[in-house]
Amino acid sequence: MIGLGLEPAGSECSRAGCRAASDWRIEWRNPKIHDETRRKIWLACDEHVSFLREFLAAREFPLEVIAEADARGTA
Repeated sequence: MIGLGLEPAGSECSRAGCRAASDWRIEWRNPKIHDETRRKIWLACDEHVSFLREFLAAREFPLEVIAEADARGTA
């Protein structure tokens, strides 16, 4: 499920109903309510990374998609 916290609780995809392991990290913010330093994080599996990215992009939220391995420094 899409979480509301700053850091996701585990390594499951944030898409509602998906329990797959995440492969991607989507860092985003709503510029109307978050300053430049505030970032929210959603995790995504390969199947849902495009859906979640497009959901945020349609709202014109600044975002960055990072491979989980890169985010952990294990690439």
